Amino acid sequence: MQYGFYIDSEKCTGCKTCQLACKDYKDLSADVNFRRVYEYTGGNWQTDIDNTWRNNVFAYYLSISCNHCADPACVRVCPTGAMHKREVDGLVAVNENVCIGCKSCRMACPYDAPQYDERKGHMTKCNGCAERLAVGKKPICVESCPLRALDFGPIDELREKYGELSSVAPLPDGKYTHPNIVIKPNPNSRPAGDRTGSLGNPKEV
Repeated sequence: MQYGFYIDSEKCTGCKTCQLACKDYKDLSADVNFRRVYEYTGGNWQTDIDNTWRNNVFAYYLSISCNHCADPACVRVCPTGAMHKREVDGLVAVNENVCIGCKSCRMACPYDAPQYDERKGHMTKCNGCAERLAVGKKPICVESCPLRALDFGPIDELREKYGELSSVAPLPDGKYTHPNIVIKPNPNSRPAGDRTGSLGNPKEV
């Protein structure tokens, strides 16, 4: 069984309730974010045929955490085996008793999912709220979303229901790590690798 996330970028308003709920539930410090909300923006002024000026801009949000990839870069580079995929549900987790805090996983992950916790002295990350999953609940980020823009479940079921799209800008192409996410794109979404826009909140993510 492989679990994953569904992200409805059409519904997401960037309220960050998911991010705050995760920080509260996991008791994360200010500099550690297991879930981050990307704001991708772009556009410019343009002239119409009658030489009038109007703005042609776009913006949309993506709520991203660990994507529990099928081929996780973090697992490949971990020198101690602390970073691993759980056989029971395919979630990528870190054995905090084995981790030496070298940060190799963070440097390798294209989604910046592994987070170094200064208080603990080692890496930490989203584990899909495995302890909630074990008792039949969904991750806290999913249950907290006021617009139901997030879902979580067996990835095959999510793909059958929502499609196969796993990457839009500013995310990297899914071919690198095969992330277990499904994205419903915002009408303004740009493809992965797009250079017409930029992150509107780089210091937050």
